[in-house]
Amino acid sequence: MTQVLPVIMAGGSGTRLWPLSRAGYPKQFLVLSGNESLFQLAAKRLAALAAPGIELGAPCIVGNDEHRFLVLDQLREIRQTPSSVLLEPTGRNTAPALTLAALAALEGGQDPVLVVTPADQTVTQPAAFTAALQEAIQIASEGAIALLGITPDRPETGYGYVRTTADAGGLAVAQFVEKPDLATAEKYLAAGGYFWNSGMFVLRASVWMKALERFRPDIAEATRAAWAVRKTDDKFVRPGKAEFAAVPSESVDYAVMERCPGTDIPLRMVALDAGWNDLGAWEAVWQVAEKDEAGNAFVGDALIADSQNTLVHATSRLVGVVGLKDIVVVETADAVLVSDRARSQEVKQIVNRLGAEQRGEHALHRKVHRPWGWYDSIDNGPRHQVKRIMVKPGASLSLQMHHHRAEHWIVVSGTAEIVNGDKTILLSENQSTYIPLGQTHRLANPGKVPLEIIEVQSGSYLGEDDIVRFEDTYGRA
Repeated sequence: MTQVLPVIMAGGSGTRLWPLSRAGYPKQFLVLSGNESLFQLAAKRLAALAAPGIELGAPCIVGNDEHRFLVLDQLREIRQTPSSVLLEPTGRNTAPALTLAALAALEGGQDPVLVVTPADQTVTQPAAFTAALQEAIQIASEGAIALLGITPDRPETGYGYVRTTADAGGLAVAQFVEKPDLATAEKYLAAGGYFWNSGMFVLRASVWMKALERFRPDIAEATRAAWAVRKTDDKFVRPGKAEFAAVPSESVDYAVMERCPGTDIPLRMVALDAGWNDLGAWEAVWQVAEKDEAGNAFVGDALIADSQNTLVHATSRLVGVVGLKDIVVVETADAVLVSDRARSQEVKQIVNRLGAEQRGEHALHRKVHRPWGWYDSIDNGPRHQVKRIMVKPGASLSLQMHHHRAEHWIVVSGTAEIVNGDKTILLSENQSTYIPLGQTHRLANPGKVPLEIIEVQSGSYLGEDDIVRFEDTYGRA
């Protein structure tokens, strides 16, 4: 039996899919079509690897501490439990992330084959995907590194390429090539032997550590130091914060893979022809979407007239477009993007400006997800703010108080258990309470259905940082 550990890289902010993808709720957790997120689809694809001769473990997730409850909630929805969730205190690119997974996998003397995949890709032919990964697992079980290369169907300038040579063992990786211009991409397509680099790798944990220690011993040493002082909280594993901040930031490709050709470390490629796309920009979303006879694709409440090859993504209201060609229109509750489809990679310029100007649309949606549920800021003014709040069954907010605002709570549906100063009360639909400025309070849902309330805040300062937490289930006190 070959022990196999799926590793899902769930970090990253997906800035090129703004305004739908934001730092607080990045693209891997979005449902772009159907009813499952990209992260959920990735987890389900890896679960399908179970086969005779393969001992498949529960997935190991590497991600951002800020998204830890999103990871657990979305896995719970598809009835999966992770082996561990490794939480990066700060982003250090994919090489340190994979090193954390390898160190976790080697605990207890085991050395499984790691199947490493990003969380934000799509595949339309799952059977072909499974067959290719099982071939890669066989290669990796014998000590080589296997990567999945995508059979190109067009001269794509948005991907890195892998050049291969044929030998008795199949396809050997001869060279990694950076994203080319159009003329060079056309040459690659005509020449053959070039594949898109998918960012998916299959290798034993010990093989990764050996290669990393050879090519980038600084990354290996610094990540080991952070791992040595890790803290564990159920499924959550947190490397040392200061130690991990000192780890050099580098990708898997630059740190190891590009250095392997020409050495004694065998690097092989398995061709993948399974309708793959990495959804790196809105152009890629249009590529994989269902289209009408004019090449238009839409999600949500959209009306399209006299337009061609256009993508409309509406989330909160009707969007109508007339006379557009090769355009992307994305609507959310607080931001709208209109872009030439061919230039959708450049959306990050808008995101960079939002960050530089410290605007909230850079990181958060109007509807903000929290471990206990979510809140939606539906109205605001100089001295008031109105939120719609949902609390999951059995969940509660922290015991807290505010220095600068008072709050009115009105129950819309479900049952609310409310700590208000020295009193604890139960409220049901259409009932309300008032939380004076400076009063200690807590909102909880003791029921079995979601609780929804309307919260009206009033005061001199309404920022989210005006919270003093006394007790918190989620480690924020």
